[in-house]
Amino acid sequence: MNIKPLGERVVIKMVEMEETTKSGIILTGAAKEKPQIAEVVAVGPGTKDVTMELSVGDKVVISKYAGTEIKLENEEYIILNQSDVLAKIN
Repeated sequence: MNIKPLGERVVIKMVEMEETTKSGIILTGAAKEKPQIAEVVAVGPGTKDVTMELSVGDKVVISKYAGTEIKLENEEYIILNQSDVLAKIN
């Protein structure tokens, strides 16, 4: 991937959610919720006021409708500010 975010932005790729509920019900496309868990694929340098706390490979929870969706090399990514990331998953 040839994308380098600027400032305090990060590029993430959404993690695929399971299409079957715990009870075995298969969900259709319309019934699925938008996933909120993603993997960080690129991190900007930060600014003099903002130190970057994320690194490539981190799994994160993001706000539901945060960021700007882009398609690059047949892959879908989201570019968002580090402040739109709600938590890091260990």
